Amino acid sequence: MNSITRLFDFPYYQLQKNNLATALVTKQNGVWVKTSTQQYIDQACMISRALLRMDIAKDDKIAVISSTNRTEWNIMDIGVLQVGAQNVPVYPTISEDDYLYILNHCEAKYCFVSDTEVLRKVNAIKDKLTHLKDVYSFDEIPGCKNWKELLELGKDPSNQPDVEQRKDEVKPDDLATIIYTSGTTGSPKGTMLSHRNIVSNVIDSSPRIPFEEGSSVALSFLPICHIFERVILYIYQYYSVSIYFAESIEKLSDNIKEVRPTVFSVVPRLLEKVYDKIYSKGAELTGIKKKLFFWAIELGLRYEPYEANGFWYELQLSIARKLIFSKWKEGLGGNLNVMVSGSAALQPRLIRIFAAAEMPVMEGYGLTETSPVISVNCYKDRGFKIGSVGKPIQNVVVKIAEDGEILCKGPNVMLGYYKDAEKTAEVLQNGYFHTGDIGEIDAEGFLKITDRKKEMFKTSGGKYIAPQLIENAMKQSRFIEQIMVIGDGEKMPAALIQPNFEFVKEWAKIHHIEVGNTNAEIITNNKVIARIAEEIETLNEKFGNWEKIKKFELTPDVWSIDSGHLTPTLKLKRKIVLEKYRTLYKQIYGETS
Repeated sequence: MNSITRLFDFPYYQLQKNNLATALVTKQNGVWVKTSTQQYIDQACMISRALLRMDIAKDDKIAVISSTNRTEWNIMDIGVLQVGAQNVPVYPTISEDDYLYILNHCEAKYCFVSDTEVLRKVNAIKDKLTHLKDVYSFDEIPGCKNWKELLELGKDPSNQPDVEQRKDEVKPDDLATIIYTSGTTGSPKGTMLSHRNIVSNVIDSSPRIPFEEGSSVALSFLPICHIFERVILYIYQYYSVSIYFAESIEKLSDNIKEVRPTVFSVVPRLLEKVYDKIYSKGAELTGIKKKLFFWAIELGLRYEPYEANGFWYELQLSIARKLIFSKWKEGLGGNLNVMVSGSAALQPRLIRIFAAAEMPVMEGYGLTETSPVISVNCYKDRGFKIGSVGKPIQNVVVKIAEDGEILCKGPNVMLGYYKDAEKTAEVLQNGYFHTGDIGEIDAEGFLKITDRKKEMFKTSGGKYIAPQLIENAMKQSRFIEQIMVIGDGEKMPAALIQPNFEFVKEWAKIHHIEVGNTNAEIITNNKVIARIAEEIETLNEKFGNWEKIKKFELTPDVWSIDSGHLTPTLKLKRKIVLEKYRTLYKQIYGETS
């Protein structure tokens, strides 16, 4: 069997082992449309032949912007890579200005869009795109060329020998993709990842995810333009996992019930929402059913892996699994064996509760610049530790610098930032990538992340504050949807908070409290403020006196990507949030601030 050294080798490897009837499955007009492994390869080759007929040269850039994950994206990916060109995925939700910057910066020759909304944004800036020849769409859109025109153009196989030659010329260290990270500050940086970067990451992290080859089913819904989901899709292809693409986040619940996946990847925010929904339903129960529900939750919150809690706990857990947790599992399709979590810190209570419910979440850690996986938890070989991001994967070396920064070395570390030698030199030193994260490695080799280096600040008393640590703890409260800890140079830390408005309304209804209809009314309600203060006081107990949140202000807006509060990967844009709520900041610290 041929070894995999370039990204387009994955489908061929799958074909040698299992010609899956359901390699890629997307819903079209209410019907799940299946593409087999052979069809996947055949169509990718049609795209490659068409691109050669369109004079695409080695190292040309082709941008793909899709609002949802879909079969066409993957076919385009392989079709582009096979001819030595690069696939540049772009976040669909970023601003038109960012589209303009990215498409010009990478000098994209063609752009493939998923739908009318993305096309509208591209058309708005089209006359300023200096290198773009044309735009094609996956959906049928009047007045826009369709990607099927390429399938038609590539139908004639007479230039397949030219495609084979191009494939042979692609070397493992060649550039495969440029992923623009929407930073919390400044213009997006183009992270250059080679075939070797991503292939090594797929192969070195794949043993951590338990798969039954050829019989596992995945549901994919996290943005494929992010390297996390993209690498997971290559891992699925490596293990011959059938990949179903969710229609949208809104239809996720329906799709889970239809597809009954054995695996999917999550981000912490999504898991929090799933848990909140389950919890709300449990709170509506009455009598013995309600008592059993909360007994099971209490039990779940004490969960430790490898039967560390002893026989009596395990006996109770097996009863809770039969009576309560089995219903949770059924709600998530009934077949879910494992979830993989990345992009932000996951609260330990969620890891405990889902593992107790036999749907373990394996938390990992990485960055776009490391393709992305540096470390990940794994249930086998005692590689699972709650509160850690697992042990580093094979061939990846991690060390902690004197100031606590996590440094990483390995075949997964990027080639550099596109057209930016200066920024590249800042983060790549002596063969190590400087992650900007602060962490520690314990005696057993597990990595723990404690904060972002750049986000730590000092109070006027000279005490260091690690905001993420405090924020993650505070978000355990169901009253708090988003929180940003502030206080750089001030005498004490404080917080700006976006309440969970839906939950506050539910709470008010149960307790017969009138909180008003608008968010503005809710945040000025004294009972709401007092209740959130109570939550903060309880959660403050975990922290040293200098770290405790002493004051807070509530914001009426829902913090979102579109409003500019969050990056596309749901990280806080701290400077922007601070600017938006400058008045609230002054209320907390006084006019002099």
